[in-house]
Amino acid sequence: ERPMKYSRALLETLAIIAYQQPVTRADIEDIRGVAVSSSILKTLIEREWIRIAGHRDIPGKPAVYVTTKTFLDYFNLTSINDLP
Repeated sequence: ERPMKYSRALLETLAIIAYQQPVTRADIEDIRGVAVSSSILKTLIEREWIRIAGHRDIPGKPAVYVTTKTFLDYFNLTSINDLP
């Protein structure tokens, strides 16, 4: 069985969420400099690597994303502090 291949955009988005959490879609777009595809966030949520932790109390109530225990397990980390 071959490992899944992930796009650079997906991995960049995941890295931003991991290092900057909690973070909104607008925060991710500001850091990356390009729009974040809904399919990228959907894929990360479906893989259970990220979850919506709530909504920021600003106009539009944007979702706030954080990583999950599944993310830590997949990348063999014991905590988010283990990131390089």
